[in-house]
Amino acid sequence: MSRTRLASALLLAGLAATACTSEQAPPPTAVVDRGTVWQAVSASGSLVSITQQNLGFADRGQLAGLLVKVGDVVAAGQPLARLDDAAARSQLADAQATLAQQQASLGKLTGANTVEAAQAALDSARSILDATRGQVDATNSANDAAVERARVQLAFDRKQLDAARAQLAKDKAACPGGATSAAGNASMAPDPPTENATASGGLLSMKTNSTPPPTTTAPATPTNPACAAIATDEQNVTAAKRQVIASETALSQAEGTRDSGAATGRVSIANAESTVSSAESQLTGANNDAPADVAVQDAVVASAENGVADAQTALDNTVLRAPIAGTVSAINGAVGDFIAAAGGATGLAPGSDARIPEAVGTASATGAATGGTAAGGAFITLNDLQTFQLVVPFEESDAAQVAPNQPVDVSVDAVPDLTVPGTVVAVAPTADQVSGVVSYYATIVLNQTDPQLKDGQTAQADVRTESRDNVLRVPSATVRQEGGRSVVSLPGSDGNPVTREFTPGLVGDRFTEVVSGLDEGQQVLLPQATVAASPGGPPR
Repeated sequence: MSRTRLASALLLAGLAATACTSEQAPPPTAVVDRGTVWQAVSASGSLVSITQQNLGFADRGQLAGLLVKVGDVVAAGQPLARLDDAAARSQLADAQATLAQQQASLGKLTGANTVEAAQAALDSARSILDATRGQVDATNSANDAAVERARVQLAFDRKQLDAARAQLAKDKAACPGGATSAAGNASMAPDPPTENATASGGLLSMKTNSTPPPTTTAPATPTNPACAAIATDEQNVTAAKRQVIASETALSQAEGTRDSGAATGRVSIANAESTVSSAESQLTGANNDAPADVAVQDAVVASAENGVADAQTALDNTVLRAPIAGTVSAINGAVGDFIAAAGGATGLAPGSDARIPEAVGTASATGAATGGTAAGGAFITLNDLQTFQLVVPFEESDAAQVAPNQPVDVSVDAVPDLTVPGTVVAVAPTADQVSGVVSYYATIVLNQTDPQLKDGQTAQADVRTESRDNVLRVPSATVRQEGGRSVVSLPGSDGNPVTREFTPGLVGDRFTEVVSGLDEGQQVLLPQATVAASPGGPPR
């Protein structure tokens, strides 16, 4: 139901409520709920019952194939017949070749291939530079670590040498006579006697016994540990010296490897950077094209693209397709016949063979959107289509929003409670003057039938140009503007309405989307008729 129709119903409801009771009736309200909000453009026209479709080809040609026969039931879009398309295919091939040639010329001017190759080379050079830097950094880090380990080992070995020398000096200082004292101490012990000595009268006499008497051995002088350790200490010092020399050699080698690796890394990075610089120069050169020449060639390519599109359209037009479902009732032609281009005096609705009601009876044709011909001159006739179409003119601002496949709500003035869903089939590519207004005819097919629908009934088409589902919404009839703000009236606790501002989203004829400011389930006041009352008398 349109906004006007909704407002009229609300007005009548308010008047009826006032007339039926002398008491103050509660104001009518609506509920903020969730649902679909849509915007629509509307136009009025007349229903056309689809009882005959007169079909023909857009261009003259030789009939190469009949794909149906009389009595066949066909679906919308089904091929019915085709012309010999050899010439059309040749024209399309020529147009495509011309386009390819012009695109190649454009590619030369813009350096498309050169630029892409130069960009790829630059990307590769940068990747190699990054990898080289990473490898050099890793090598330098490893070499630095090896040098540091060698330095630590050398420092440790030098400490060991110092310790060995200190121990040797300590033992030498503790050993009397130095290193030879240990042997000297051993030679100072007395040899044991082999004969017994006796004393007699103060004289010493020697007596040899056949059996040696037991001898008494003087206790040995103990060996000095420091003297015994000197030889080992000297060996330790010698070994420590060798280890220090080996560690010094290892450190020198590690430092040489580090320095050599760093130099090699710098050379590698410099080479990679040079490659990147060269690639950048090549890319800059590839991009230096003449803008004016490129712009001219762009226009030539666009013209060639249009030529391909026209040739493709001509090829598509060699196949005749059923605009809607129906039954083939007549075929006027046989394979091999030359079929004339369709023509006629009846203005047809865009996208179908339904007539434009306002054009019926006129002497000149307003154009056949699908190649329909006048009765008796049709190549193929479809009949018994139990479907209604609505052909309506949209003024140019509304027509710009209408496109095929958009949903439509079709309401019929003669059946106020009936709304039938429909779909936009097509919009005329050219304008007509309707009552002095530039308008574009649109064909809308009804998606269901109803026994109450009749040919010629006045109907209104509300084409949903934008739709949002499952959003918070409020009836548009309850919304008003105050100071640039969208507001509604809520029932107040004292019976007086309370104005509530809210933020609207999509504004449709029936509902307005609520972005914020109102809650689901909230009651809002519907507008009521203003009834003037004479002083002291009942309202009129």
